[in-house]
This record gives sequence, structure tokens and C-alpha cells, in this order.
Amino acid sequence: MRIGKLTNEQLDELILKKLKHTRSEVVCAPSVGVDCTAVKLENGLASLSCDPITAAGSDIGRLTVNVSCNDAAASGAEPIGLMITLLLPPSVTEEEIGAVMDEIVAAAEASHVDVIGGHTEITPAVNRIVTCATVIAKPVGEDFISPKGMMLGDDIVITKHAGLEGALIMADKLPADSDVLSVAELGSVRSFAELTSVVKEGLYAAKNGAHAMHDVTEGGIFGALWEMSAASGIGIEFDIGSIPVHPVTRKLSAYYGVNPYKLISSGSMLIACNDGEKLVKGLKTLGIDAAVIGKAVDNGGVVRSFGGRLVEPPEADEIYKV
Repeated sequence: MRIGKLTNEQLDELILKKLKHTRSEVVCAPSVGVDCTAVKLENGLASLSCDPITAAGSDIGRLTVNVSCNDAAASGAEPIGLMITLLLPPSVTEEEIGAVMDEIVAAAEASHVDVIGGHTEITPAVNRIVTCATVIAKPVGEDFISPKGMMLGDDIVITKHAGLEGALIMADKLPADSDVLSVAELGSVRSFAELTSVVKEGLYAAKNGAHAMHDVTEGGIFGALWEMSAASGIGIEFDIGSIPVHPVTRKLSAYYGVNPYKLISSGSMLIACNDGEKLVKGLKTLGIDAAVIGKAVDNGGVVRSFGGRLVEPPEADEIYKV
């Protein structure tokens, strides 16, 4: 089978259709395009999500925290605690383990979330460090926000820029003597690591009119647009020229021969709301770049650029070509 996530068809047929839902406390069951679940407890909702980190060569600890917290933020929930599993190859050193934990602790502190448990194991089942985190979060509003909540006429907003995490990974793969990027450009792309959290924009949008949110991970911006459309059953038209892509990301994408719009983009968020320009202005006051890139439309539930290309269901992320 191909490397990366299952196709949405495989996910639905092999996994999701087999699940039985018998508990009334489960408010949001798993489905394509929905990354978080919610459980109704005596005193309100708890939002939960789980994610592994398998492709990163550096910033593993930071991404472990941010990717899971991002899912919670996309549901309009504030992360409270993380359960983290570390699977370590026999070749790992104590220094490497300590460095990953230093990143985890720093990222958790930045997101104001506690590491509350997990599991650590050295195993020949992996040949590099693999992590997995489960986040427990509490909604900041009365409702659980899901990609299913997108409404006809909503503006589609993207935060930061497409291919953000992918650029980090590609830069890390460059040979030490590579001249693909200048010293200044290498410093610029490494600064992307500080942008891989969407907690701030997710919580702000949840309080300021977001109907649906989806953090842009595997499959890139095209995959996230398709998944948000599939979850809601509503089509999207977008302007590809309005999707921000950093010049360094374009340079790395050209070097490796990958499509930046299909490139893993943790740190970027899609938000559907009724006044995108107002939301963009609000996000900018927080120091978060954002842009309106399209609209939710009744066009048979498909995703296409204005007057142009149709977006197909996401395939393996472009990062696996690297």
C-alpha cells in the first residue's frame, strides 16, 4: 500500500464503517474530514483528538504537541492535557530523548497545556523516533465546532501560508553542503517551526463567528478544502492566486518537484465564517496573517478554483516524494 494516510475511501470502508456507536455521551463520531471527537460529560463537553508524527526529521517534540493541540483548536476547544507516546529505535541516544522532551515541554508551555501521561518504549519496530499524542480539551463556546458546520455563502479564510510544515521538513532534508537556499532563506524557513501552532487563531475564530474550521495537515490546502467540503456536503470555489505560499516554500517545492498546495501544512488553518474580511482583520491584530481565498457555494458539493480546475480527493501527501 502507499505510504501515508489511507485514502478517504479506504478509511471509510476499512475503518469507519466498522465502528459501532452506542454511547449517548459521544456527541461527534469519527467521519472523513473530522479530526476531533467530543464527549458529553456531567458538566459539559470534552473534546479529544489523537495524532502521530512520523515524517519529521527535526522539531519532532514541538510538532507532537502542536499537531494535536491544533485539532482541538479547530473544534473551538482549548487544550488542557496531553497523553504522549514515544516509540524509540534501539539506536536512540539519551541526548536525543532528552532533546525531544525539551521540545515537548517548551511547546506545551507555549500552548498552556499540561503533559498528563503517556508511554515511552525502545523498540526495533521503528527505525527512527515516532511519537503520538492524544489531547483533551474544553470548548470555549457552547457548541462543538466541526468541519460539518460550514454554511452556504461562508467565506473561506486561510491563516499563515500553504506548505508551512512541508517546507520545514524539506529544508531539513537538504544536504549540509547544499546551495539551494541562502543562509538568510534557511534561517527564514527554520523560523516556520514557531508558526506550527494554530491554537491562538482557532480559539479567536471560535469566539468570533467561525462556523467550521480545519487545520491543514496531510494533503495540504487542496486536501483540507476537499475534506471540509466532504464533511459539510457543500461545495467550495477558491482563488488559487489568493492562497499565500512563502517564496522559500516555492523554491523548495520546485527543487524537490512537489506541489505546495498538496504539501503538509500544520500551522495553517481553514476557517469558514460569514464575514471573512472582518475575521482577517481581527487575526491581524493578534499578529496572525490570514487571507480570504474562496466561498462556500451550492455547486454539487465539489471543490474547484474559480472557473477552473476541480480538486480531487487527497492522495498521498507530496512530502513522501521527498
